[in-house]
Amino acid sequence: MSHSAIQTIMNHRSIRKFKDKKLTEEQIQTIVEAAQMASTSSYVMAYTIIGVTDERIKEKLAAISGQTYVQNNGHLFVFCGDLHRTEQLGSQEDREQMQQSLASPEQFIVMTVDAALASQNAAIAAEDLGLGICYLGSLRNDVYQVSELLQLPERVVPLFGMAVGYPDHEPEQKPRLPIDVIYHENHYQTFEHQLPFIKDFDKKLHSYYEKRKQNNRNDNWSKQMVRKFSTPTRMDVGTFLHEKNINNQAD
Repeated sequence: MSHSAIQTIMNHRSIRKFKDKKLTEEQIQTIVEAAQMASTSSYVMAYTIIGVTDERIKEKLAAISGQTYVQNNGHLFVFCGDLHRTEQLGSQEDREQMQQSLASPEQFIVMTVDAALASQNAAIAAEDLGLGICYLGSLRNDVYQVSELLQLPERVVPLFGMAVGYPDHEPEQKPRLPIDVIYHENHYQTFEHQLPFIKDFDKKLHSYYEKRKQNNRNDNWSKQMVRKFSTPTRMDVGTFLHEKNINNQAD
C-alpha cells in the first residue's frame, strides 16, 4: 500500500455537511469500481449498491434517518446484502436445494461482510478523490420502509447508507480506542487488562468533547456505550430478516 493510501486512511473523519454540488458520473463509477475490487467470500459478491438520485426518495430516506445529510449530499449510496441474485441463477430444483444454505446465519454473515468490505473500499476511493463520506446506519430505523422505497426483493436487505460529497466543514478527527484494547496477541486479553487503557481513552475523549468546536459536551466512551445498549433499538430488524428469508436458522 502506498504512503498516500495510508495517509488517506489515517485522515478519515465523518463529514455531515456537504456543498451543493453533485458527483460526476465518472466519480460515481470510480467509487463503485473501487468497491467491487474488495475481497469477497467465495466470489459470491453478495451485495448490491443502490445510488439514490430521486430527490423524493432521498427526502423520505432522510426522514427515516433523521439526518439532513441523507438528502443534502453529492451522492447517496445504499449498500444492501444480496442473496437474491445468487438464488435466481438456479433452476427451480436448484433453488429448492439452495434454500437451507441461503437462509443460514453463515450466509447472512457473508453478505454483511461482503457489503462492509466493498463499502470501505468505496469510502477510501471517495476520500482519495478529495470527497468526504458519512456512513448511515440510521437507515435501519425503518428497514421495512427503506426496503419498500428501494423495491428490494426477497433475500435483499438494506444494511447501511453512505453519503458522499464535497465537504462543507472541517470537523476534528475523533479519537479511536488505543491499539492495546483493539489488538490482542495469541488469545483474547481479559477486560481487566484492557480497563486501564479504556480509562485513559475516556479521559482523552472527554477532553475532545469539551474542546471541539461543535456539539461540545461532558461525556466519554464508557458512558456512551452504557447509554447506547441500555435502550433497545431497531428490534424489528430480526423480524424483517426472517420475512426476507435471511438468517432463518438463528433461533
